[in-house]
Amino acid sequence: MLLLAFDTATPAVTAAVCAAPDAGAPDSVTVAASTASVDARRHGELLAPGIADVVDRAGATPADLTHIAVGIGPGPYTGLRVGLVTGLSLADALGIDCVGVATLDALAFASGRTAPFIAATDARRKEVFWARYADAATRVGDIAVDRPAELDTGGLPVIGHGAALYGEVLGADEESAAPLYPTAAALGELAARRLLAGEELPAPRPMYLRRPDAVEPGTPKKVRQWKA
Repeated sequence: MLLLAFDTATPAVTAAVCAAPDAGAPDSVTVAASTASVDARRHGELLAPGIADVVDRAGATPADLTHIAVGIGPGPYTGLRVGLVTGLSLADALGIDCVGVATLDALAFASGRTAPFIAATDARRKEVFWARYADAATRVGDIAVDRPAELDTGGLPVIGHGAALYGEVLGADEESAAPLYPTAAALGELAARRLLAGEELPAPRPMYLRRPDAVEPGTPKKVRQWKA
């Protein structure tokens, strides 16, 4: 297995190549190469060069890839779609499978934590996307979006950029909230482990937790013509 992973659902643009024997155990996954840049306005510019870089440093070519894993969010619309469209396009061109991984799951896995915690990313509009985890690899319940003051942490530590951004409310700072962003290395390793374990991963479709701002207009109002 040679899996290309990337995520653009946060300000971090990150890519990695992970390898494992086709019949290997989940713990046989290794990260062959990885890269990450934090720039919320340059997802489209940075992703393709990042992918080319990690594939080259892994000593591979696109034709050697067997799987693609891409972060499905939740996250801001524009950045999230860059990764998903790229993943689907590459998978179609190479004739390989593309699977999705929740971005918060990748953030949680990157933490390496063994005790319960909460992962939170910036959802804008003074809200956070968040989820509870029993450990780095085990999410408990669904991912949600709320204002920080409405998030009942139950005394658990909170990690991620959302935690650092609202540190006064969530009791965190940049040091205690690390890692702030997901890494493709963690996303790829998590996806490869689950694939090797025979688990079914989500389809590479965006995870939206809000209604769209743009809606189909309703029936036009009738306007009476004024007569003198």
